[in-house]
Amino acid sequence: MTDFLAAFDGFELKVPKCEFGIGAVINTLAADKLIAGVHLTALPIWPDDRGVFLEVMRAGRGMVSEFPLETTQVSAAMSYPGSIKAFHFHLHQTDCWTPAFGMFQVVLVDFRPDSETFGQRNTLYVGSLRPWQILIPPGVGHGYKVLGTEPATLIYATNRFYNPLDEGRIAYNDPRINYDWTLQHK
Repeated sequence: MTDFLAAFDGFELKVPKCEFGIGAVINTLAADKLIAGVHLTALPIWPDDRGVFLEVMRAGRGMVSEFPLETTQVSAAMSYPGSIKAFHFHLHQTDCWTPAFGMFQVVLVDFRPDSETFGQRNTLYVGSLRPWQILIPPGVGHGYKVLGTEPATLIYATNRFYNPLDEGRIAYNDPRINYDWTLQHK
């Protein structure tokens, strides 16, 4: 059972009916349960006695190698502990997330009915203790919760300038996605 979400030029999105839980927890860069089209890479960090250096992106290289220079936008969001920002999706925009400070519980949901992973959810624990970059294609819903006791900062590059007509939102507690945001005690 699914519900229509959005469509544009033959690209259609639907919200799947998910069982209660957190989906597949992704603990390795090459996880076999990773949603199709999502890519991960580990980011090197360079700490020294003055602080820490983290390179977020180089135009034309790495995860953003295909982002056009003319329309690439880089933004940052700082969120307080326990904050949940979910879910949103794009019809055209690709996001490249870099959790720079703090820890995030990132949630991905495949809204693309033609995808081999339609309806799957991924949970990733990323940030200061696991410096991974996440490439999120159009049609994959995404959001996060800030973990720990300190604010967290997410830097994200997009392959297009922000366009409110390209972005859709679904409540973090939507019963169709049925995501369990509570502490897992594992």
